[in-house]
Order: sequence, then C-alpha cells, then structure tokens
Amino acid sequence: MDVFENCCCADNDRGRIPVARAVDALDRLLSRDDKEGADRLLKYWRKEAVRLRDKRGELSIADEMIGFYRRTGDRESALEAVDAALRLIGETGTEGGLSSATVRLNAATTLKAFGKAEDALPLYEDALNIFSATLDEKDPLFAGFWNNYALALADTGRKAEAEEAYYNAIFIMKNTENGLPNAAISYLNLASLYESDEERDENDILTCVNEAVRLFEDPKTERDAKYYDALSKCISSFRACGLDDTAAKFESELKEFYERA
Repeated sequence: MDVFENCCCADNDRGRIPVARAVDALDRLLSRDDKEGADRLLKYWRKEAVRLRDKRGELSIADEMIGFYRRTGDRESALEAVDAALRLIGETGTEGGLSSATVRLNAATTLKAFGKAEDALPLYEDALNIFSATLDEKDPLFAGFWNNYALALADTGRKAEAEEAYYNAIFIMKNTENGLPNAAISYLNLASLYESDEERDENDILTCVNEAVRLFEDPKTERDAKYYDALSKCISSFRACGLDDTAAKFESELKEFYERA
C-alpha cells in the first residue's frame, strides 16, 4: 500500500514531522482522487505530530485538514480541524504572523461553507488586519481574501460591503498574471448578489455575467488547468442566466481538455 508515499518517517532527531513531504504525498493522492488515502494520510501525520509534541507540524496538518474536509463535505471533521488550528495558533506563538492569517482565512471560509457565516466574519477581519500590515494591497492573496469575505458578508445581509469586497477582488485579479478566470468567478458572485437584491436592475446582473464570459474568452487568458477548473465552476451559472449557447461551448471546451489530460 502506497498511501503514505514513502514519507512515513518522522524526523525524530528534531522531533518534527516532515510537513513538506506529507503535503507532497497528499497532493499526489488528491491528483488521483484518492480521498480515502488522503484522509488516512492526514490522520496519520496529525497523530505523529501529537506524539512528537510538534505543535507547528500539527498546525500545518490541521490547516490541510480544514481545506480537505471542506472540499469533501465532512462538516464534523472540518469544524473539529478549525477548532484545533485556531487553538494551535496560540500554542505555537504564530499569532499575528502571515501564516496565522492564512489559517484564519481557511478556517473562516470553511465556517462560511457550513452555514456559520456569522462566526466566520471575526476571523476574516482578523486576517484582514494582518494582511493589511504585511502584504501589498495588490497581492493575489488579497484577492482570494476579498472574494471569500464578500461571500460571508452577503450571507449576513451586508450587501453594500460585499459588493465593495467583490470589486476589490476583481481589481486585483485583473491586474494579476493569469488572474482573469478568478476575476470572472467574482463577477458571477457579484451577479448572484445583485440577483438577491430587489433594488437592482436586471441589467446589472447581465452586465456582470457578460463580463465573466468576456474574461474567459479573452485571448490573454491562459488555457491551463486552473483556467478549466475555474470554468467548470461557472458553466451552470451561465446556463442559469439563459446563456445556453455559451454554456454549451464552454462544456465542449472543458470536455476536450479532460480528454487530452
């Protein structure tokens, strides 16, 4: 069995788990869609980190668990990992550092995904304070923050703030190399926000949707794996807006990519 991809050997001289090798092994398992293997790998290394009292290693694995269980829809495991990671930030002395902000962003996004947007907002705001102090305002990491923060703001009825956050994300991604597909996603999220607002005209929604289409079709947009991953998330939105021909064209493009892969 190759679940652990030859990385099951903790660095006992230093009392730390090999986080980089564990994450590489996790990525390989996920590339094969081996979710059971990924689950076993994460649990093994977390147990090893606890045995070695490697708090920083445990934090890294808990952070990976947050994202993994969010993607697999395992609410109980995801929320347990969130609690563990937030506790470990304090125990590792990483409070206030950039790494603690990315953990908070991951945790907040997971809380929002499982219907706990109100609980997510303080974590997003803590992350924002750290990002603002350490990152350039055009850093791509900020774009991901603004998009996810906007989703939580929208869920809690703070629509004007959500709109501003989406535009912050869009501005950054339009000025980031290969960032146009992610800008398109933010435009579709903005369209969804407008759709939920009775005061918004239908033209506002269509403008956002058409801009998303334009960004996917832009010649400057590189047709790589990230492009097709973003596209796969948007096709249903194009169809829901009545753009059946556009959705069919993108579906055909996506099918061709998967057949080549």
